[in-house]
Amino acid sequence: EVQLVESGGGLVQPGGSLRLSCATSGFTFDDYAIAWFRQAPGKEREGVAVIAIGDGVTRYADSVKGRFTISGDNARNTVYLQMNSLKPEDTGVYYCAADWADTIASMGVFVREAYDYWGQGTQVTVSS
Repeated sequence: EVQLVESGGGLVQPGGSLRLSCATSGFTFDDYAIAWFRQAPGKEREGVAVIAIGDGVTRYADSVKGRFTISGDNARNTVYLQMNSLKPEDTGVYYCAADWADTIASMGVFVREAYDYWGQGTQVTVSS
């Protein structure tokens, strides 16, 4: 059974940092692409960052480039999202999602429907 468990969310002031974790199990880590999506109240869920575990290739949404870094730890089957210089507009529920890397490559890295497996989400609030 595939499981994704997010952690690390919380309340942070603008300009601050947080590191989110997505602990995974139930699949061959190297074969998958794992992404972070976020959803703000009243808005669509949007892709933030993705990593293809096998070759380490990463992609970012324009809104987070230069501020967020996605990485994978093969020993722990865990993906991290380091978020720096946080802004109020980064507020939302952050979800990790996973699927076969080949599927993601063919359907689009930030297409929600391309991902079959999702975590429960973790709240990130950026506010003074």
